Amino acid sequence: MRCVFWGVPEFAVPSLRRLASSPAELAAVVTQPDRPRGRGRKLSPPPVKAAAESLGIPVLQPPRARDASFTEELRRLKPDIAAVVAYGQLLPKSILEMPRFGFINLHPSALPKYRGAAPIQRALWNGETETAATIMQLDEGEDTGPVLASLPVQICPDETAPELSARLAELGADLLAAVLERYPDNPPAPQPQNDALATKAPKLEREDGRIDWRLPASTLYNRFRACAEWPGSWTYLPDGKRLKIVACRALTEPLDGKPGTIEAARGILRVQTGQGALEILRVRPPNRADMSAAAYLNGLRGAFPPRFLLGEP
Repeated sequence: MRCVFWGVPEFAVPSLRRLASSPAELAAVVTQPDRPRGRGRKLSPPPVKAAAESLGIPVLQPPRARDASFTEELRRLKPDIAAVVAYGQLLPKSILEMPRFGFINLHPSALPKYRGAAPIQRALWNGETETAATIMQLDEGEDTGPVLASLPVQICPDETAPELSARLAELGADLLAAVLERYPDNPPAPQPQNDALATKAPKLEREDGRIDWRLPASTLYNRFRACAEWPGSWTYLPDGKRLKIVACRALTEPLDGKPGTIEAARGILRVQTGQGALEILRVRPPNRADMSAAAYLNGLRGAFPPRFLLGEP
């Protein structure tokens, strides 16, 4: 089987490495162009490009997959099948029909639940206890193609988005390779998705990281887990400065006072929520490194009283 691999982020790298060691012949890797990153805005390659070059696989980086020049280059590769993991662009029918066995795609959710750009984050945001690694046949819609295989995965109670993503990337890589190895003699039968059960997983926005203390502590903790990589969870102090929450845990026992009231004593920092309390374990003050709540309280030197209400910008 002659395969072209499509992917961009770190999540796709385990699948690329797994397929590189499989019987499939990887004719090329398609990824996004290098982008400027960091304070210096230096051009950096996508993680998949770096991995492909280390494996000696040719890399294609079209600005748009629909470009005629790229389409012709892809046609010359004569792929039997294409494997996609987090490529980030919807592909036109003319490309999807190019390989004789089409495109197969790894999606980290129990489709049809959580179709979209952020299935891992939205599952955590909503407090799900189970997700899946799913292999589907790609069509022109957003994660709407028929399912070829699905592996249920339990979500650990304290698992964050980066942790769950790393685990699903490895499990999904094995599942993708197993499905690909069934071609051409015994491909899995496509199972149509039930669109009536579909839910969306839109990408997170920066404002999603802002903590609304009126919500229950369990909800805030789930959102903290979802936002762990980006945008992070943060709140405002009475002086208007923003404080990022790096580690926390939900408590069922409430404090006194309305939501947003802080109790700080003996190095312990707790905040009243709409239901229960959130204990803050580690923070990142403005322009400073991460530190424990105890170290942060020691550094305040009485700037705030032992009990105070969080402010607004």
